[in-house]
Amino acid sequence: MIVDCGGGTVDLTTRKLLEENQLGEVTRRAGDFCGSTFIDNEFIELLKCKVGNSAVDLLREKHYGQLQYLVQEFCQNVKLPFTGNNPDFSYEIDLEEIAPALLQYVTGLEKIFMEEKEWMIQLDFNTIKSMFDSIIDRIIGMIRVQLDNSSEKCSAIFLVGGFSQSKYLQKRIEKEFGRLVENISVPNQPIAAVVRGAAIYGKSLQESKNLKSMNNVKCVIATRVMDYTFGVEISCLWKDGDPLDRHTSDGRIYKFLKIVECDDIVTIDQEFTTENLVPIYPDQTTITFDIYYTREQDADYCNEPGMKLLGSLLIDLPEVHLGTNRPCTFCLSFGDMEIKARAFNQTNGQHYQTKFEFNTFKVIWLCFKAR
Repeated sequence: MIVDCGGGTVDLTTRKLLEENQLGEVTRRAGDFCGSTFIDNEFIELLKCKVGNSAVDLLREKHYGQLQYLVQEFCQNVKLPFTGNNPDFSYEIDLEEIAPALLQYVTGLEKIFMEEKEWMIQLDFNTIKSMFDSIIDRIIGMIRVQLDNSSEKCSAIFLVGGFSQSKYLQKRIEKEFGRLVENISVPNQPIAAVVRGAAIYGKSLQESKNLKSMNNVKCVIATRVMDYTFGVEISCLWKDGDPLDRHTSDGRIYKFLKIVECDDIVTIDQEFTTENLVPIYPDQTTITFDIYYTREQDADYCNEPGMKLLGSLLIDLPEVHLGTNRPCTFCLSFGDMEIKARAFNQTNGQHYQTKFEFNTFKVIWLCFKAR
């Protein structure tokens, strides 16, 4: 499992090492907004409690540089060195020295209180720990879900990204999962690991495309677990039991035809096919395939909550004299960084194809130096 702990988000992916140094996805990728900047936000909320909301808001508006400097002071002297091991760990922040512009915006009881404290904010061990715990608890929850959803035992967890350097985060994860996972570690350069891995992935993509005809270079990705269910909208004859409010004026109903289901494991460029799709009307000269996706495993209609339109593929049907007996085949495949839609007119042999970029495939690949 790779746990990419960044500033804004934490992203998880569980992979299995296959033959020829390829990777297969074991579970669906997961992510949440619980990166290290949310600890900074906890500090700012504490600051608001001490000096008032309006004072911090005015500092942000008129002296943003001083607010950033204050947060950096917190990061360098509190967030980064905090390990959770020393109950005597504490730190004092001198607002008069670090953010002097703030003082003029503090009024009322907050001003009286801060003047008594000589504009010093004391951060004790429990206060600092509470800033971390609410964020780290969410990360631990995501890791637990990934482990529970994995069909095989996880042999290693690698923590990467800037937040992975936090000793307290490492300690909490080791304490929680040390007995379940044999190897929990951080590479020597956890921030660079993300960039290096992305470069290796891009290089493998280029090589696999350039030498595809030689069949001796393969992309590092072998399989993915689908995050979404994909399909197309079709028109069927309305039948008893179908919703009355979906009955069209010409006696039909529009439904979602599933082609591939979320949680399915698919290989790169594996094609999913549905055949014998025919025009609705005898004089119809085109068919438009509207492609939809949803996080649900099953769906009946394309306007259900959570259903989204990916795009459309239009094909020609010139043989009008054949009426509705003009079957077509529709295919979806999932490539390295895109989705390909292909349609085949079974009557005249014409092929139609288009591609869609889809953000679920923006995968970050990580590399690390094994110890």
